[in-house]
Amino acid sequence: MKLRPVLAALAAAAVVLVTAPAGQATAHEAVSPPGAATFLRETRAEAQVDAFFQAYRQAVLGQGDLTPEQVRARYLAPELDARLDAWADQHDADPVFRAQNVPASRSLRYAGSGAGHATVVLTENWASGGSQDVWYAVRTADLVIGDLEDAPA
Repeated sequence: MKLRPVLAALAAAAVVLVTAPAGQATAHEAVSPPGAATFLRETRAEAQVDAFFQAYRQAVLGQGDLTPEQVRARYLAPELDARLDAWADQHDADPVFRAQNVPASRSLRYAGSGAGHATVVLTENWASGGSQDVWYAVRTADLVIGDLEDAPA
């Protein structure tokens, strides 16, 4: 087996991944130099939802410099923020987590785009072993999160 060409291809893949400008993808982009494995880059919308969720989770846990309300104001459209307050009052639960406790972990996936929005599905994983999907709509022009809702029925 010729190891040198394989190592060269892997090195080229690493350079592509390291040097690719962050946040420039509009959808998952496969990066695959000849003879190398295919890698997927995170979309800008996924990165924004992930940053929001991480900052919000830290704020709820009291581990950040911002309150949950400040994090929501920074990332969410004002109309969504107001709807989340109403949702919390109606359901007696955290409106972002859609639950009364904090998820143990999360994963994200890009679900498409159109009409100026990208859809990102965030899967909340609970310590009990359960999971829940929350669908985020991110405006592609400014990356403001304009909507989040439970998984469609």
